[in-house]
Amino acid sequence: MRVMVLVKATETSEAGVMPTSELLEAMGAFNDQLSAAGILRDGGGLKPTSKGKRVAFDGEGRTVIDGPFSETGELVAGFWIWEVKDLEEAVAWVKRCPNPMPGPSEIEIRPFYEEADFA
Repeated sequence: MRVMVLVKATETSEAGVMPTSELLEAMGAFNDQLSAAGILRDGGGLKPTSKGKRVAFDGEGRTVIDGPFSETGELVAGFWIWEVKDLEEAVAWVKRCPNPMPGPSEIEIRPFYEEADFA
């Protein structure tokens, strides 16, 4: 089962505050564990939404919206794509993850649709 693991943005990440060297080292070690276990497929950190854009669709119309975007708790600061046997395994790995932010934070796990879902 493939899952996307989403690190939710915080006010700190949206302000562009870079992680400490200790956190970068801890996250690097965690990524090494994921790789060694054969779970990690991809991952990365995202720049704040002030550096991004959105495209809104309405019928044939397209509107480009410049960041930053509000609702910090609904924004994504980083992601992984993992191959796990089930959601319980993904949850177990997330529980081992260092806190990705300097304060309270959340990580969301979302399964990908697989071909069998459309049969």
